[in-house]
Amino acid sequence: MPKTWKPGEERRFTREIELNRPYYIVYSIAQNMAPWEDAQLYSEIVFTKRLPFTRTPCTAHGAAADHILRTHGPVHDTPPRGMRNIADAARSVGAPLGSNYRGILDEAELRGLEKLAAQTSNPRTRGRR
Repeated sequence: MPKTWKPGEERRFTREIELNRPYYIVYSIAQNMAPWEDAQLYSEIVFTKRLPFTRTPCTAHGAAADHILRTHGPVHDTPPRGMRNIADAARSVGAPLGSNYRGILDEAELRGLEKLAAQTSNPRTRGRR
């Protein structure tokens, strides 16, 4: 059964961590700033060593496990289902597609695109402001 640690459970989290095992944090993306992005993404974090004096597990860059739990919210030991990793490639389409979209450009669409390209101004040939 997957485990989840919430802020306030730092002591239990630092005791139960296994080194070199991935853990997952969920980020909520602001839809007013990035409407093309998914609403939630997850990030993978791996604790590889322990801090010298406190023996708290930390990442390769020195971020302590208790600090990560406190600042980034719940930490999961399995990747969340139905979410994309923040490090993976984003969707290739920037707008929602209709249900009738086939992904094939027909002749009329190509002519329309050529017309738009011909009507745009070329920065090398247009006059100065």
